[in-house]
Amino acid sequence: MRFKLIFAALLPMAVAAQNFTQYVDPRIGTGDHGHVFVGANVPFGMINAGPTQLEEGWDWCSGYHESGTKIIGFGQIHLSGTGCSDLGDVTILPVTGNVEYSREGVATPYCHDNEEVRPGYYSVLLGTDKKADDASKFIRTEVTAAARNAMYRITYPKGAQVTDLIVNLKDAVSDNIRHSDLNMIGDRLCVGFRNSHGWAYDQHCYFGMRFSRPVKEITSPAQHYYRLSFEPSDEPLIVTVALSPVSESNALHNMLPAAATFDMTRKMADNKWNQFLSRVQATFQNDRDRRIFYTAMYHFMVAPQLWDDANGDWRGADNRVYRTDRPWPAIAPTPFDEHPRYLTTLSLWDTYRAAAPLSTIILPEMMPSVAETYLRIFREQGKLPVWHLMSQETNCMVGCPAVPVLADALLKGFVSDSLAAIKAMTASLLMDERGLDDMKRYGYVCNDNEGESLSKTLEYMLADWSAVQAGKAYLKNHNDEELAKTIDFLDRRCHSYPQLYDKRVGFFRGKNSDGSFESLEGFNPNHQTRPFTEGNAWQYLWLVPHDVEGLVNLLGGREIALRRLDSLFVADSQLNAEAQPDISGLIGQYAHGNEPSHHIVYLYALMGQPRKTAKLVRQIQRELYTDQPAGLCGNEDVGQMSAWYVLSALGFYQVEPCGGRYVMGSPLVKEATLHVGGGKTFTIRTHGASEKAIYIKKALLNGRPLGNPKQALILNHADIVLGGTLDVYMGK
Repeated sequence: MRFKLIFAALLPMAVAAQNFTQYVDPRIGTGDHGHVFVGANVPFGMINAGPTQLEEGWDWCSGYHESGTKIIGFGQIHLSGTGCSDLGDVTILPVTGNVEYSREGVATPYCHDNEEVRPGYYSVLLGTDKKADDASKFIRTEVTAAARNAMYRITYPKGAQVTDLIVNLKDAVSDNIRHSDLNMIGDRLCVGFRNSHGWAYDQHCYFGMRFSRPVKEITSPAQHYYRLSFEPSDEPLIVTVALSPVSESNALHNMLPAAATFDMTRKMADNKWNQFLSRVQATFQNDRDRRIFYTAMYHFMVAPQLWDDANGDWRGADNRVYRTDRPWPAIAPTPFDEHPRYLTTLSLWDTYRAAAPLSTIILPEMMPSVAETYLRIFREQGKLPVWHLMSQETNCMVGCPAVPVLADALLKGFVSDSLAAIKAMTASLLMDERGLDDMKRYGYVCNDNEGESLSKTLEYMLADWSAVQAGKAYLKNHNDEELAKTIDFLDRRCHSYPQLYDKRVGFFRGKNSDGSFESLEGFNPNHQTRPFTEGNAWQYLWLVPHDVEGLVNLLGGREIALRRLDSLFVADSQLNAEAQPDISGLIGQYAHGNEPSHHIVYLYALMGQPRKTAKLVRQIQRELYTDQPAGLCGNEDVGQMSAWYVLSALGFYQVEPCGGRYVMGSPLVKEATLHVGGGKTFTIRTHGASEKAIYIKKALLNGRPLGNPKQALILNHADIVLGGTLDVYMGK
């Protein structure tokens, strides 16, 4: 009884009365190129435990794809929705006979008909590629999770004479093992580590593993493989795996109490998911929209991931271990308690656009941890994170994408040390790497010096603008002449994008160090070429979200700009052979499957044509998001694709990189109550909506008109977090 009371403290303080996990279908995004994780986890937890398939390649970035046919085992951490592969560390596989110790040799057939997957739980029968008539003939593996723990319930075939477990420290998801070890502590506990080289260049993963039955024998039949034998029994084998980025000792301390049962842990995971999903309590016109919405909420909450220990220790971006003065708690705290946390899986080029702003609304208690993580990483590696993975800076993608997120957090009141944050932003933007030296010297990244020069330049400029907004807010109340000079420099630089506009063709183009544009020979705006990152001239023409009015003037005024925007959505969708597959979800040359396009449909509203925004938002929701495995038109990208859907379904989107000005589009919800922190709620109610009535006739914020619906309706962050009601009246 005492344990049950202690374990209950791990459960959410308030569990939503409604069961939101029933609306989540984790299979959405497992087909096509969605690359989503399948398995068991809790919101923002360190553990993403689930099957790793035999197959490898681009569609197996998470280790799982709908088309996969064999499983090599169950890894404890996986990516979700990325365009690069890694992780799958510490693989376990139950076996009842001899195997060959290689990736292909341990691979075991399975069938989707024998799978069960929902938030916090995964189950599969191993050993058959057909629907099983008698499950007792096969190994059933179930897995659930806590923040730093995976728990497995393995039921071997009835009467099996061999009930062994392979701990495979070699094979994972597209990385290379460097070092590993495993040692028993008594007969029911082992510890070990895995050091690997992949996308995360020098990853350290430590583990502790506890078994419900004694280990009878342990052998190492091949390098990095360990085989643990147990006395045969018809009772399930329970395996608890705890991870740490710091040490084996910390992994043991992170482990759930010994009396934790599988069903208790599974219930805890379900309750945790319900608590987080209930941050938005929404109703819809049909079940399809509800499934897509809550699955999007689920995918949005997979990352960033916890990457410190229960006592606060963490491995920094410099690969040094940082220890805290906090004593070990009696039990592991839940994610994002009152102490700052260290996070990883920071896919910032993707998520600064929608996932980060959404978090500031419905996950305010998480944002101080985000800001603290960025500042810790800055102190450890000398710059803000670019794409941070398992204590490693991958430098993947372009720009300084942590700057918009940190600036947004600062402007919305989540940063305790504003000056430190602003100095981290400006220092990161004034470095001499990744084309930033060109930005200082020329005001743009030179095409003859750097690949992806145009994309880098535009991304740096919107980050410049974000730092400027944070800096100006600080300078209103502080006198700092040196900082003022820096902010003035960045302010001028962020508005210098017109120099990249080639009037001969009407597009932004790569520019060389001598001031000339790249050659016009063979120019086609449909083609991805050297100056662009996962895009082309059509899509990057609109990547000036920080200065829409300036862009409109550059294009020749509102009428001409609107015609140019119209042409984007009706242009020939043909791409060149060199175009990356990320350019997907095409409507004309608008590419919803990749992030640089995500704000574009909301530009119509800012240009005075909100009906076109509404029409396109609804078209994207209906055609490019479905409730099927191929339900995403591009990579999930660690929550960004889903966050766009969630925000757009609520009816608004933050076009500017930071600051909290949300442009209204076309709400899909019937009613939605957002829990915005401090016990306050913000409720959105739509009136008169239907499949044809998708246009906003008027909107009342706490009973007062929000604005003129014939122009852009702007909802401010401050209005949302104060709590209240937004009534939106829809028409045809």
